[in-house]
Parts: sequence; structure tokens; C-alpha cells
Amino acid sequence: MGSNLNAISFGAGKINIDDIVRIAKSDEKVALSKDALFTKRIDEGVRFLDQLLKEEGHIYGVTTGYGDSCTVEVPLDLVHELPIHLTRFHGCGLGNFFSPEQGRAILVTRLVSLSQGYSGVSWDLLNLLVAMLNNNIIPVIPEEGSVGASGDLTPLSYIAGALIGERDVYYDNRIMLSAEAFALAGLVPITLRPKEGLAIMNGTAVMTALACTAYSRAEYLAKLMTRITALASLALKGNSNHFDDILFSVKPHPGQNQIAAWIQHDLNHHTHPRNSQRLQDRYSIRCAPHIIGVLQDSLPWLRSFIENELNSANDNPIIDGIGEHVLHGGHFYGGHIAMAMDSMKTCVANLADLADRQMATMVDVKMNHGLPSNLSAAKGDRRFINHGFKAIQIGCSAWTAEALKLTMPASVFSRSTECHNQDKVSMGTIAARDCLRVLQLTEQVAAATLLAAVQGIWLRIAQGELDKSSLTPEIHCMLDDIGSFFEMIDEDRPTDKLLRETIAYIQQQRWTLYA
Repeated sequence: MGSNLNAISFGAGKINIDDIVRIAKSDEKVALSKDALFTKRIDEGVRFLDQLLKEEGHIYGVTTGYGDSCTVEVPLDLVHELPIHLTRFHGCGLGNFFSPEQGRAILVTRLVSLSQGYSGVSWDLLNLLVAMLNNNIIPVIPEEGSVGASGDLTPLSYIAGALIGERDVYYDNRIMLSAEAFALAGLVPITLRPKEGLAIMNGTAVMTALACTAYSRAEYLAKLMTRITALASLALKGNSNHFDDILFSVKPHPGQNQIAAWIQHDLNHHTHPRNSQRLQDRYSIRCAPHIIGVLQDSLPWLRSFIENELNSANDNPIIDGIGEHVLHGGHFYGGHIAMAMDSMKTCVANLADLADRQMATMVDVKMNHGLPSNLSAAKGDRRFINHGFKAIQIGCSAWTAEALKLTMPASVFSRSTECHNQDKVSMGTIAARDCLRVLQLTEQVAAATLLAAVQGIWLRIAQGELDKSSLTPEIHCMLDDIGSFFEMIDEDRPTDKLLRETIAYIQQQRWTLYA
């Protein structure tokens, strides 16, 4: 495993969204804390469970069946087999598989919860989770099958199954059985102790991990759409007074006003005030701070919801080894993540709609104030056979429609399951998956609109209607960078590879925005 001197430590202190995203995207090392209280919680949890078993204590999921089978007493000589059966009968997930990056996020998120010290798990289990992350042995987890309470049972069973050597993992750029990957990495599978199968599976790690990655993308999109709005305003010869600080002082939503201030800066308003002949631009420019600002103002509470869930013990029952309590409850319920994801996807879809309207304005000669039809840079007779961004705008409309369609809240579609034991469930994982799809679609619209706005600015400069020297250094730098991979469209050509490249740059957060 190498040195863990610079590893992110689990078991003492809070883990944040940025930690999860960073670990998911890199091979950054992780380690367990040496904190005395953390060590005591783990040791005492194991001791207390062993004591209860010795005394033939009645513990849900340890000496009983699961869910509506909680009244079924398991003979003590079979208790050790119960966790294995839990991992096996939940091996029914379908759909696409989460990517290795998403799998890392899920794995580390489960480690955060178990490291709270209230799940009754052993050091062997925690150490193997750490070793899997540090050796990049990542469970292959199907996306579909969780209702978000009793947590993410089915997808998390693929972590539990991997720990005992029975499920597939990503390792060394291949998919193989975890037992094979462990052998190659010098590790060995574990035997799950009583409660450990339930501890791994009965929680919100999948939806929370997805929420962490969604948050990072949404936070960046808010800034990117702010920059795109400034570029679109420049391309449309917009009125920079729409973003005046005095104007926004009378409606003091802080996130909205931050967006307006960023746009005002990008437009170089105080040095080169851009006062067009139009008193008022269309809403997709003039009201952009009010639209993007809804997401920007939501980010603090979205972060709070996600990080509170991330740093919680969210399985059942809770094992307080120090106080010697077994506490039965419903901490596996993903309601907060469901609300966060349902809310986030609506905010993000509104950005897709905003970008789509900006694109529609820039390509239409009835609205774009002197730019050529469909932003084509073709000259002379070539204008009559070239179509510029025409089809890209149609694509934006399709991607936006799909994003908007997915904003129906998943959390209201609770279904009674498991013989009416799980009779009200969160649907948090479905909400998170929906949110990621909305983010993907919105990034596609943003990529197209970004390229259109850049083409529009280049056309204004070529027409002598915009002085490049009047642009801020940040705008100048971004235009130059985009010019390194995007050549002005003067003759029709396929743009799918260009769009995919631009989307990838957005998802890699290539441009530092408003640092």
C-alpha cells in the first residue's frame, strides 16, 4: 500500500464532498484514524456484539431474519451464515454498471459511514475496504434495484459480495472476480461477522456518493453558465446595465447577486460599459442571474444535506458498544438525499433551458442583432449552402426536452415493498441517478451554447463590431483556449467529436472560473 502519511483519514473528523470527489477521481490514498475514541468505538462494538451473542441476545439481523422476517429466530449455529445469504439473495441488480470512478465514490462513502463507529463492524472489514481503495479494486455495481430504504441494499450487496470474494471488481483495467483481484494484490477475502453484511448494505452510500459527484458538477455548471451568459451577451451586443450592482442591491439573494457580479465583471462593465441600443435584452440574458442564482443560492443547503448524510451512521440497528445499546431505527432512509437530488435536478434543468434559449436567440437572424443566420461564417455565395449551428440548435432542443422531462420528483413515487415492511421508501438513489442524467444533458447543451457564443464573438470581432482589446483577461484567455481545439465553422462539417470533446472538458472542469 505504500506510505499513508498524506492519506485522507477516516474515523475522526468530518469528510466533505470535495474529499469524496477527489478520491473518486484519483488514486489518492486513504487510511483509518489512530484516534483513541474511534479505536474504542470499533473495539467496543465488536466486544458488545460478541457478548450479546454469547448471552443469546436477540439482535435484529444478527440472530433474526431481515425485514419482515425479523420475527424469525435464527439458530445460533447458523448465525454465521446469515450475512452471506444476505449478500447473495440481493445479487439481483440490473441496468448499466456504475463506472469505476462512481464505484470508488460509493466504496469510500460506505467507509465514511462505517467509520463513525456505530455499526458493529470489525477492523478486518474496515482494513479491507481501505486496502481495496488503495489498490484500486472497485466493485462492479449495477445501477438499478434500490428503493432508497432500507438503504441501498441491492447495489451495496455488490460491495459485501466483493469483500468475501464472490463478486466482480474492476482491477488492472479488467473485470475479474474479487478473489482473483485480491490474490493479485496480496489480499485475502474476509469472512463476514454477524451484523457485518447488514452494516455494509443497510445504508445510503450509493445515493450519497452519487450526490457528492452531482454536487461538484452542478457547482461548476453554475459558474460555467454564468460565463456562457457573458459570452452570449457579448455575441448579441447585450446591455451590460442589466447586471449593475446597484440594481441587484435591491433584491439581495446572495447567490443571485454573485452571479450578476461575475457577469458584470466578465463584460468589463465599468471600463467598457456595453450599453446597446436596446433598453432591455431578452429574458435569457437579462434574467440569467435570477435563473442561475436559484442553483447558486441552493448550493449551501444542498451541501449541508449531502455532507450530514455522508458523515452519519446510516444502517440499522445502530450499535453503541461503549454504552452497550442496540438501537433499532430507520437511519437507512434516504429522504434528505432524495430531496437534495430532486431539487438539484430541477435547478440544473433550468440551466439547460436557459442555455437552449440563448442558443436559439444567437442563431436566429430575427433576434441576434446582425449576426449571420445560424452563426455560419461562410462568405459570398457559400452562404447559401452552409448551415452553421442549425442542427446543433435542434440537438440542444432535444437534450433540453429530455432534461426537463426528468425533473419529475422521484421521492413522491414511494412503493410499498418487502411484504409491507418497507411500506414508505425514499427513492433517493433513483433521484440521484436522474440528477446525473440531467447533469449530462445540461452539460451537452452548455457545450453547444458555449461554442455558439464563442463563434458569435469571433464573428463580431471579424465584422469590426467588437474590439478584442476591450475584453477582460479572463474572457480573452478562455477564447484563446477554446480556439486551440475549435476552429470557426465557415464550411459545414460534422461536429459530434467537437461536442464530445467540449463536454469532456466541462466534466474535467478545464476552465478555472471565478476563482
